[in-house]
Amino acid sequence: MPELDRRHKTAILWICCMGLFIVGLDNTIVNLALPSIGRELQASVSSLQWVIDAYTVVLASLLMLAGSTGDRFGRKRVFQIGLVLFSLGSLLCSIAPGIGLLIVFRMLQAVGGSMLNPVALSIITNTFTERRERAKAIGVWGSVVGLSWALGPLFGGVLVDSIGWRSVFWINVPIGIAAVLLVARFVPNSRAARPRPLDPVGQVLLIVLLATLTYAIIEAPGLGVRSPWIIGCAVVTVASAIAFVRYEQRKDQPLLDIKFFRSAPFTGATLIAVGSFGVMAGFLFLNALYLQEVRGFTPLHAGLLTLPMAVMTAVLSPISGRLVGTRGPRLPLLAGGLAIAVGSFLLSGLTAQTSLLTVVLAYAVFGVGFGFINPPITTAAVSGMPMARAGVAAAVASTSRQVGATLGVAVLGSVVTARIVGPLSTGFVTAAHLGWLIMTAIGVAMFVIGLVTTSKWALRTAQVFDEPGDRPAGTTVAAPAR
Repeated sequence: MPELDRRHKTAILWICCMGLFIVGLDNTIVNLALPSIGRELQASVSSLQWVIDAYTVVLASLLMLAGSTGDRFGRKRVFQIGLVLFSLGSLLCSIAPGIGLLIVFRMLQAVGGSMLNPVALSIITNTFTERRERAKAIGVWGSVVGLSWALGPLFGGVLVDSIGWRSVFWINVPIGIAAVLLVARFVPNSRAARPRPLDPVGQVLLIVLLATLTYAIIEAPGLGVRSPWIIGCAVVTVASAIAFVRYEQRKDQPLLDIKFFRSAPFTGATLIAVGSFGVMAGFLFLNALYLQEVRGFTPLHAGLLTLPMAVMTAVLSPISGRLVGTRGPRLPLLAGGLAIAVGSFLLSGLTAQTSLLTVVLAYAVFGVGFGFINPPITTAAVSGMPMARAGVAAAVASTSRQVGATLGVAVLGSVVTARIVGPLSTGFVTAAHLGWLIMTAIGVAMFVIGLVTTSKWALRTAQVFDEPGDRPAGTTVAAPAR
């Protein structure tokens, strides 16, 4: 990539963040529309779970492939194709006549979305080559991730209340078209000097693993855990997981290099990414049903009530990024895990009569946690991978988030669904208590993982790159505790 001036680099950063923003926004903006979608298309709770998880399963399954494809065929080209497919999928979602086709079109959206996150982050890491400026750029990236997830409910509430649920998909189309034109104008093409060969066997095993796991979790409450379908899916999930690990260990250049998980900081960042985005996705899913189905608020009012969470996330994400650059990831990770645990615990006592002050306070505390915890995840995960594998590094970080989002909606939605007695409007509150407590436990677990994987011992385990070309470039995987 030719040397670029500061203004050009900044333009590239914000163009890449546009692609990230619409993908992240789409992860959450749909949540506030779920009750409206369910009423108009006569969809069950499990079908509404699939509206979210069909998107995240496909996204998570293809991110690794998209990252390596961008490294091989050119990141600019793959990024543009992703924008076009994402915009087309959004347009089709907005005219879907039934829940089945809506789920299919969400999958098309995800195919395009999978080409945006890892490829854009790969472009950023190759544009900002100096250690400090790359750390700042990744901090901006992490802030946009958190901001897009946090603002989704607010935007969704405004659009659903004023125009209708189909408008939450329309918003992606003009942004996507503008991003395609800006990429053509400002973003130079780049690719890896030595791109890895494609790994179709590993890719298929990963898709089977995530799809069967999600299906078993979502459908188990309705079909029963002893259903042949659920048992069959569970067997296939375990078998594909074992086959994936063994196959990847034997390949010289695998889809996912298992040796990187010998690094405690890298593994910790991956687990925290899964946990944090799992609780965020679960929070947004349960929150939409609670505010609209139980409390009877309009989508607009429900979106406005989540504003404190969005504000805290937006304000604290860049602060967290600066803390990572100056003091390492430990403090933001610990603060984030603790705040998520406290916010979730405050929500575990919700009833149909809980004061709005208590609800808003809990949302704000939850936003503090998510704002703190996202930037250090990105920095630790991406900087822990070799520069020559920037696409893979970006894909691992993004895949961890999407796997978490998938499992969050699947697990927490199914836990609540299985416990509902009577109509949703009356049975939801009691059923959701266990879901909020599970989120509390995940917050505590993230605190412990952050404490352990940012220690001096953990830093020593990060020395797993034996070949000079495999050493991480830029920042270290994680700074020791200070």
